[in-house]
Amino acid sequence: MAVTNEIDLNKIAIHCGIPKKYTWEQPLILRGDILKSILKKDIDVFQQVLVFSFGSVVFVNHTHKDEITGFLLFIQSFEPDIELQPADRYTDDYSLHIEEIDSMELTDKYVVVAEYESFYPELISTVLAKSVALEKIEEQLGKIHDSLEIMIERLEKGNLRVGNKELARTTAKIVRHEYNTLAYIMILDKPDLTWTNSTASQFYDGMMVFFELNDRFKILKSKTDILYHILEGFSNISHSIRGLFVEWIVVILIVIEVVLTILQIIGWIPSH
Repeated sequence: MAVTNEIDLNKIAIHCGIPKKYTWEQPLILRGDILKSILKKDIDVFQQVLVFSFGSVVFVNHTHKDEITGFLLFIQSFEPDIELQPADRYTDDYSLHIEEIDSMELTDKYVVVAEYESFYPELISTVLAKSVALEKIEEQLGKIHDSLEIMIERLEKGNLRVGNKELARTTAKIVRHEYNTLAYIMILDKPDLTWTNSTASQFYDGMMVFFELNDRFKILKSKTDILYHILEGFSNISHSIRGLFVEWIVVILIVIEVVLTILQIIGWIPSH
């Protein structure tokens, strides 16, 4: 589930008594007694929750809705911005099957491998976490497009003036979107264990390709560039209008000065 834009993993780790400083590319993995104390119920050895700094939470082998809701309430105590309703707006699920096969089989709902490895849940979780976070950002980008469309409609109707505040707000939305997408989800960054384990690396690369994360990332990047280009056009138009307005004011003042001078010469108004 993608539940927010950012989660401070270190605050949660300190609360859980985990003596580790988390960098933003590492997920916080909760299992065993720690997860049991959070959910206040017995859990099995294969159940775990992975929390990602870019706002995604992945539940491994949790089928009861009360477990998911209970954990999200726990996270909400650290990140009040998390909206629990609807918490499952940006969500995906995936299954790992172990069967006697010659090579890995990937589908959109499950993956089949010949032998279980401990890294599979973390790598699947990482890809799913990035995928749902991208889905959330893709929708946010749509909202930015909508606000720009309103500005374009005004332009078409001849209303050329765009306020500085409006331009600043829209620019801030695009910058925030780009930060969340490019800097924070780190689509192009691979988990540490893939650098030391060739099987893990091949599996992760295969999942990345199947979920089209790189392609979706490139599309978002190009759409963001287009938004900047459109905004630059609005800004140029707005500045041109302001410049034209100032030029007209200057012309009017000069004309007034000339008229006053002529009136003084012909004696219609007294000269100082």
